Amino acid sequence: MSIGPAFSLMLGVILFLFFGSFGYVSFREQEHRAARLSWVSSFVTLLLFFALALVPSEVQVLAYLLLAIIGIGVLLWLFLDRSSQKMKTERSWNRFDERDIVFSRHGLREGTAEYQNYYAMHPENEEVDARTRKSPGLLSDEAKEANTPIFESAEACFMFTEALHIHVEPEVEVDVPPAEPDKMSTFVKGFALYLGAKSVGIAQLEPVHVYSHSGRGTDPYGERIINNHAYAIAFTVEMSYEMMGSAPRAPVVLESARQYVEGAKIAVLLSNLLSQLGYHARAHIDGNYQVIAPLVARDAGLGEIGRMGLLMTPDLGPRVRIGVVTTDAPLVTDERMDGAAMIDFCTRCKKCAENCPSRSIPLDDRRVYDGAYRWKIDPVSCFRYWNVIGTDCGVCMKVCPYSHPDTFFHNILRGLISHSAPGRHIALKLDDVFYGRYPEVRPAPDWTKHGM
Repeated sequence: MSIGPAFSLMLGVILFLFFGSFGYVSFREQEHRAARLSWVSSFVTLLLFFALALVPSEVQVLAYLLLAIIGIGVLLWLFLDRSSQKMKTERSWNRFDERDIVFSRHGLREGTAEYQNYYAMHPENEEVDARTRKSPGLLSDEAKEANTPIFESAEACFMFTEALHIHVEPEVEVDVPPAEPDKMSTFVKGFALYLGAKSVGIAQLEPVHVYSHSGRGTDPYGERIINNHAYAIAFTVEMSYEMMGSAPRAPVVLESARQYVEGAKIAVLLSNLLSQLGYHARAHIDGNYQVIAPLVARDAGLGEIGRMGLLMTPDLGPRVRIGVVTTDAPLVTDERMDGAAMIDFCTRCKKCAENCPSRSIPLDDRRVYDGAYRWKIDPVSCFRYWNVIGTDCGVCMKVCPYSHPDTFFHNILRGLISHSAPGRHIALKLDDVFYGRYPEVRPAPDWTKHGM
């Protein structure tokens, strides 16, 4: 048996091209550390196989046998070891009061009836909320990351979304024959994707999805929320990898505001479509929700709730915004995603928690909170940090290994993560090597730097 030098050179060239291509892609993604390491790896592998081509044939045979044994061992390790943290799916059936979320509390003004009534019910929150209100505030010119043009642009986006609040629940003015659930579901999903959604799913609307009382939006403050719709259509929109790379600086809040606009547009158009077809529907958009969007999206099969408390999608991680439309239209529900691998990866990773500037993300394992088995972030310290820097931070989204672009190279590692515990271990180590355990802030697009 002999192996000619041409074979070694061919393998060397293949690996050279593979690592070189990954380096080019990384450079385009502004991931300069990954690009440098990839290009170094490409030349090292080429030199190694070139050197192997020069040794006697017997030595080449032994070298390739050793590589084959190592390769088979690694494949067996990856494909046969399917061990994973057992997926615990205990969930709360208690409805959450929207008045308790930090956004609703921050909007309370001293001297109003809403302020007095809320803090009479929750006096423990008054002092901590008052401390947050003393910070400069989100989009404030006095904030640490203040950037007037970017902040004004974000404010314009939030104003546009707010202008859509009155259009979330259109009136039904037609009476049409009942539609077939499967055809209606296919069309609704196709329409959402056509409008720009990244992913879309359908869940049966459950009481736990719906806030118990209104805390903001068009429903009267403190009013008990009644939503009798049978189904919820959840969808995601992608947040720009380039803009999110600048987190926690000003461009990240503009991207957040822009994608809230995109989500609002899709949700309002979808609710209006359903009303034109003769069904009741309500869009749930930023600042005007009746539902807890991540829970709906999870149960619609779009992802799993990760360590940072956000929806983790299989192709973009948490780098998405969520929109929801509830309706009484006849639909077919989707299965909840098997999130065991994702939960196991989040348990191992902890990158978001270690990089969190406000230390609001827990480092320990999931526990039972309010009857649900999950991680629980500290929303007060997180929101307070937003009000200090003036942006909605986004560092956890930026550093998450799942948040890399939906490309061939990154999907190889996503495949490792989804398949086995060893694969998740390898993927995490590779992410740390190529991108760093504490990734640096990536440069924002040049146009965002003008007028700063």
